[in-house]
Amino acid sequence: MKKINRLHVLFHNRQVGILSLTPDNRLCTFEYDAQWIGKGFSISPLELPLKAGLFIAKPTPFNGSFGIFEDSLPDGYGRYLLHKALMHEGIDDTTLSVLDLLSIVGENGMGALTYRPETNIIIGKETDNFDLLQAKALEVLKEKQDYDVELLLSNSGNSGGARPKAIFSDAEGHWLIKFRHIYDPQDIGQQEYRYNEIARKCGIDVPDFRLVNDRFFACRRFDIASDGCRLHVATAGGLLNVSLATPILDYSNLLALTGYLTQNPNDVEEMFRRMIFNYVTDNKDDHCKNFSFLVERNSTGKWRWRLAPAYDLTLCTEGYNGQHATSVNGTGTPTLSDFIAVGTKIKISEKKCREIIEQVSDNCTELRCSY
Repeated sequence: MKKINRLHVLFHNRQVGILSLTPDNRLCTFEYDAQWIGKGFSISPLELPLKAGLFIAKPTPFNGSFGIFEDSLPDGYGRYLLHKALMHEGIDDTTLSVLDLLSIVGENGMGALTYRPETNIIIGKETDNFDLLQAKALEVLKEKQDYDVELLLSNSGNSGGARPKAIFSDAEGHWLIKFRHIYDPQDIGQQEYRYNEIARKCGIDVPDFRLVNDRFFACRRFDIASDGCRLHVATAGGLLNVSLATPILDYSNLLALTGYLTQNPNDVEEMFRRMIFNYVTDNKDDHCKNFSFLVERNSTGKWRWRLAPAYDLTLCTEGYNGQHATSVNGTGTPTLSDFIAVGTKIKISEKKCREIIEQVSDNCTELRCSY
């Protein structure tokens, strides 16, 4: 595989900037294109503000990369498949730089950022035989075989997360479908479907969702607009330069980030609502990559950030050592006063906090845990 020393970062075929490495190959550098500065937007406002000059990534937590580009790379299940697929090609992925990996992603990642030159190593056939993909995924995850990794990887769309996934399109739009992992219960798809039904009753914005073959949970991709245009999406982890391997986030951080990016009180209240839902329903998998934001144009043509729809809402009792990945007011075992404290700190009235808590709790009776 040819080593990549300079990578063009694109948005709808417009050059956003150039990603390269420092002379010692340890850190990434990024510089916006001059035309993009004039007409584009910051792809990561905290780490890469929209201005001229060379940005140099920090050594940690992403091994010298920027958080926003880490978002483009597969993790969990996808990274496992990529490791196996590269082994088939005689490539040791530990020797690859972030630029090498992004060139493999090329135009096939989630969100709107694409990368050139593109390195076409993984070639697999697309399929809508979801029962087959589920069976093959379990075989590979159980280390029973690895000759189907290219098939699984090419259908995954380089999506993140630990559970096996695939992307597909039909007459109704673009979808992401989830499969069972070896440690998941048999009814994991039905379970996530029910969680999303109740989340919607709680007033939480979730993408359209459905059950495929009566057992696979599928949700509409929110990184693709109704007209087919791909949207720029960033996770909270990518924006805050925080790794999910180190659960240091507090919901006060997420509420503050939401307010700063969106400048929209409704989005801030929505994040507060998701916090309550996750704690009431025992969804402890509320880590920094399970909250995202996206960029779109408003009615005047101006770029703006907004909170992306909620995703990965399901029962997860293990979390991180039995605790939620994201704390509330500095504690993993919050009381009512802790929820109200983080809400009022971001200027949600105590009355509104209590209304949201009551509404979510009332609608989550069948899923509710104590807090």
